Amino acid sequence: MTASNTPSSNPDDSETGVEGGRRRATINDIARLAGVSKKTVSRVINQSPFVRDETRERIEAVIAEWGYAPDPQARGLAFRRSFLIGMIYDNPNPQYVVNMQLGLLDGLRGSGFELVVHPCDRSSPTFLADIRAFVERQKLFGVVLPPSVSEDDRVAKLLNEIGCSYIRIASVELDKPEHMIVGHDRLGGAQAARHILSLGHRRIAFISGPATFRSSHERRGGFEDALAEAGLKLSDEDIVQGGYTFESGVACGDVLLARSPRPTAIFCGNDEMAAGVLQSARKAGLSVPGDVTVVGFDDFQIAQAVWPPLTTVRTPTREIGRMAAEKLLGVERPEPRDLTTTEPSLVVRESSGPVPA
Repeated sequence: MTASNTPSSNPDDSETGVEGGRRRATINDIARLAGVSKKTVSRVINQSPFVRDETRERIEAVIAEWGYAPDPQARGLAFRRSFLIGMIYDNPNPQYVVNMQLGLLDGLRGSGFELVVHPCDRSSPTFLADIRAFVERQKLFGVVLPPSVSEDDRVAKLLNEIGCSYIRIASVELDKPEHMIVGHDRLGGAQAARHILSLGHRRIAFISGPATFRSSHERRGGFEDALAEAGLKLSDEDIVQGGYTFESGVACGDVLLARSPRPTAIFCGNDEMAAGVLQSARKAGLSVPGDVTVVGFDDFQIAQAVWPPLTTVRTPTREIGRMAAEKLLGVERPEPRDLTTTEPSLVVRESSGPVPA
């Protein structure tokens, strides 16, 4: 007797349905067609190293032929855990959130894990309770914490208490190496300052992000460190606090560009605020960079969508998201994990130029 080339019609199979005119294949079908056990198919799906290459290739060929995809909820029941990764964030910059999600999806691709997101408000009295409820309701395998949620030690303590794996993304090291991806924003701030100084500017202003973000302090710190190397110091009047939003960039730009003498260069804590300063300069009848140089931070899509395109400090946000997902999926490995780091890099475009004559 030979095996059939079509999926079984066993009514006991839990996965049913029709795709492309034929019933959706189950894991039992894949095992039968590949001539292996259901457990071996499961090992291939979960990328176990304990499967011979020829067996793995045969199973993967059958999976591809029948378009089989395991259901995350069913897998969670079978393995007594969820195949869901959470992203918990409180960030006013939508492009950061999108880029981080894309990176996480890059890292989860092919793993069988899915991403669920949870926006929150750190100032809410139910902030921690909401996070606990989200994690426990979804039975999450683990969570990724971007800034500024990552900078709140109460969240890490909560996740440790309920036994949920996590990765924190921050500008400095805040936790054990296995829980961290560090972006070194301070280095980026210094790069921006040195670039502005190299163009001859000495009347320089800075628009910071929210005080509740560690990145705001790190970017400012690096900027001031590099200015100090050149014998310069920002006064209180040279610093205006924004909110990492376009609107706050316009408002801060209006304040700085109305001064006399006005700054010849403005460094902004992120690209959204830098784009707002470009708008403010246009309203004031000033040219960029002819009258004022503008430099941003992040190198998000908006940096090349505005005119003139922004000189900025690039942080590889999507790459960081991918690294976070991959690191989180590796938390079950017995060996200790090293600290994961990235470094920013300066991208020079048309919004920066020599000091006006």
